[in-house]
This record gives sequence, C-alpha cells and structure tokens, in this order.
Amino acid sequence: MTRKLLNHLVEGPGTAPALLLGPSLGTSYALWDQVAPELSVTHRVVRWDLPGHGGSAPDLIGPGATVGDLAALVLDLADSLGIDRFACAGVSLGGAVGLYLAVHHPERVSSLAVICSSAHFNGSKPWQERAQLVRREGLTALAENANSRWFTAGFTVPRLVEDHRNADPEAYAACCDALAAFDLRDRLPEISAPTLLIAGRQDPATPPAHLREIADAVASATLVELPGASHLAPAQCPAAVLTALRAHFGGGAKRGMEVRREVLGDAHVDRAQARQTPFTARFQDFISRYAWGEIWTDPTLSRRERSMITLTALVAHGHYDELAMHVRAARRGGLTPEEIGAVLLQTAVYCGVPAANSAFATAQRVLAEEEGDDGATG
Repeated sequence: MTRKLLNHLVEGPGTAPALLLGPSLGTSYALWDQVAPELSVTHRVVRWDLPGHGGSAPDLIGPGATVGDLAALVLDLADSLGIDRFACAGVSLGGAVGLYLAVHHPERVSSLAVICSSAHFNGSKPWQERAQLVRREGLTALAENANSRWFTAGFTVPRLVEDHRNADPEAYAACCDALAAFDLRDRLPEISAPTLLIAGRQDPATPPAHLREIADAVASATLVELPGASHLAPAQCPAAVLTALRAHFGGGAKRGMEVRREVLGDAHVDRAQARQTPFTARFQDFISRYAWGEIWTDPTLSRRERSMITLTALVAHGHYDELAMHVRAARRGGLTPEEIGAVLLQTAVYCGVPAANSAFATAQRVLAEEEGDDGATG
C-alpha cells in the first residue's frame, strides 16, 4: 500500500538543487507565495503543507505527534520526488522540522534556514492547552485572533487567515502536541549544515532571543533580524526574506563572481564593479548569479567551447565591444590566435562577411595589444 504524502507544490528546474520550504502552524504553502517563485529561478523548490492544512490529509498524524513524525513525512516526500539531499527553510513549526532534520539526518540537509522559529516553544503547557481548546471548540476563535499573533498592526494576508480557519482541528491539535514536546536545545551544537536564522523583531511568538539562542549554539550560523517583521516574515517582508535566503542558499553570486574573474580577469571585473551604481546593481547581481554562476559553471561544455560559442554569438549580433572583451577572455582560457581566427572565419559563412570583417578588425586590435603587453613585460 502506497503511503500518503504531504500535499506539495514543485517549482523550478528539475535539475536544479532542491530546496524544501515548510510552513507555520495554521498556514499552507501559500505562506511562500511571494518568495518561492523567485527562489525557483535557481532551485527546484518544493513547498509542503502540514497535515490537515492546505491540501494535506489530516490523518497523516494523530494525537501525541512529534516534530520527528513531521520530519519523517518530509523525508517521505523528498524520497518520492527522488531528492536525496536538499536545502530547507521553514517558518515556526516548519523551522522546527528543519532543525530536527539537521540534527537527526545531517546527511540529507545541505543547508538550513530557520525563520521566526525556535529550538523550543516556551514549554509544553501553552500548547497542551491550545490543543485541548481546538479539540473542544474548533479553530474559529483562534483564526479570529490570527492577525495579532502573525502580523504587526494593520497588516494581514486574508488567504493565510482563511487557511487557518479551514485547517482540520484534530490535525492542528496534533501539531500543537508536536510543539509541546519539542526541545532541541541540547542537540543544537551537533548541527553542521550552514544555518541562517531570520528573526522578526516584532514577533511575539518566537522573539529574536529564540533565534539568538540557536545562533549562539550552532557553529555555522548567521543571524538576521528584520525590523518591523512579526511572526510570518515571508508574507509580511518578502523582499527582505528573499534577499537573505538568496544570499544563504544561492552562493550563485559568489561563485559567479569567482568564475567571472577567472574568465575575464581581475582588472576588467574591478573596473565593472567600480562603475556600478544603485541603478545597475541588480543587473550586475543578475549577471553574476545567472550568466557566470549558472551558465559558465555548467560542466556540460568546457570553457574553451563556451568561449567559441560566445565569440560567434557576439559577431552575429554585432556586439564588438563585448567581442573585444571575450577575445581577451578566450586567450585567458587557452584559445590560440589561430583558433580565434578559425572561429571568426566560420562566422563569415554563417553570420556574413561584413560582420566577420568587423570582428577580425576587433580581434586583431586586441591581439596586437596583447602582443605589445607581452613584449613590454618581457
């Protein structure tokens, strides 16, 4: 018999690194609506629903459930999708699941982000009382007060409040049981995955002190505090959360900058950085992350092959300033003047003689400058 899986949504390229996103108690994967699509540019993003929340079946857990039970459901989901190792981020209860996985299944977790969460949730009594209340009266009263627990005054996300109202009471109460029993403080030093902690400074449920406690115990931790954010930071401050997650999980901009320097040289990249303005900053970040951090790092083609393709494309579109830059890059990458000439001769057939004529003039100038530099440095 096939085991039931958590309801989930998969976004992004199937070959990209996997990133699992967990929700807070009372919400669905809609909590990530303003963040996940952006993360899916560079990751295979899997958003999941808690049992009895969103589209997940309520009978996936029962009374006395633990965070370990929820973590096992997440691993079942990852296995069903063929995901062996993944990054994960979670809010509140979703963050607790991430912490549990990082401690008990370190071989599965490549990196971790814990958002508005804790290694403990203020003892068992409040959660036991809430579980009893929900089992007795349902979720209507709690949903009415969701905004004050989740957001700062005057802010709301109606979809999330509706998710709270529509959650299954028994499954919600079982999640409360899991929070009541959760305390991972003595195991935090065992976490080896790079860990990002994001705290909302206005969060009444898991104040920044809870995230600082984790940061102090985890050797590879970084802490970010968001002014004006309450408990559901990805919904209230999506841009700030996205920036922090992208920097933590991506590494694309950092690796891209390394490759950019290897291919183009420090002098060129330093000049480009010096010319950067607030207006061009996002474009420069895009180039570093996407062109250099993803395309030029793809091992399918060698850098020599990529240089030849790039030279051809630049000739085809008449981008001769860029061509000069990439002739220099091709020489740095090991292409000989004869090989560069052969590429440009090929463009005469497929891009046109006038285009190739201009390309030869540009390349000859660059090669002559290089020859002069070689002579000057002896």
